[in-house]
Amino acid sequence: MRRISVLCAAAGLAVTAFVAASPAEASYHLIRWQDTGFCQIWDESIPTTPWPAGYHRASATVPTFIDALAMKDAALKNGHCSW
Repeated sequence: MRRISVLCAAAGLAVTAFVAASPAEASYHLIRWQDTGFCQIWDESIPTTPWPAGYHRASATVPTFIDALAMKDAALKNGHCSW
């Protein structure tokens, strides 16, 4: 029984090391909530959709969070999004 526990622990550590070593490829876009006009940066690597469903996609996809932050800043300055 102890050998199985050690084997499972070793397998878990190996999987964790593999996942941590693989490069993350995230992409981002802005979503705008319809009732408030608030814009939010959404990470497309999140496997779910935003909740509640009262939003729409407000921008194209960009590769980095910094690019999405710049898009959000521009949308705020142009009045497309509210605080």
